Amino acid sequence: MTKLEYIRPADIERRSFEIIATELGDREIPPEQRPIVMRCIHTTADFDYADNLYFSPDAVEKAKSLLRKGTLIVTDTNMALAGINKPALARHHCEAVCYMADPGTAAAAKANGTTRATASVDKAASLGRELIYVTGNAPTALLRLCELHKSGTFTPALVIGMPVGFVNVVQSKELLIASGIPCIVARGRKGGSNVAAATVNALLYALDAESLPHSVQ
Repeated sequence: MTKLEYIRPADIERRSFEIIATELGDREIPPEQRPIVMRCIHTTADFDYADNLYFSPDAVEKAKSLLRKGTLIVTDTNMALAGINKPALARHHCEAVCYMADPGTAAAAKANGTTRATASVDKAASLGRELIYVTGNAPTALLRLCELHKSGTFTPALVIGMPVGFVNVVQSKELLIASGIPCIVARGRKGGSNVAAATVNALLYALDAESLPHSVQ
């Protein structure tokens, strides 16, 4: 029987990251990407994220620049919204919203014969604001974002593309990558609202660490 290791509650996360770092070994991960990779692994206990996370050129610095300005973050699920650290958002004067449960979103989806995720993208586009779009569930959100970008109607400043599943999931992610929209993507079938939220949190904590060196990454 494996012997239990006693860890004080306050040290559990720190110890988890030490274990992750040890198991990653000498794997080469760009330093600006490493906090995101490690937090996605921490959230899932899945080391595949060391290989399947895609970062468009300068995506991390782009994301951090947006967050420093207090950007709007739109999520495709209330679960992703719930997972984003609210005190960290407040520290950087950012706002996070989800339109999936709005009555207007349901009505627009029914009227247009689309998914609520598609209608939510249209709602975000109608705001006329610079924003980060975070997807952990709906490939149709990514497809709509790519459509609007291609038509010149709307382009988000950054997309975190991490829907999970089997139908159009892989294809939507690859379309996003090919679109040229700045993005961070979990390639393949894996992802989820928890991973999408973890990515946002990793970026927020990285900003904290720039001014507070002892912040958890």
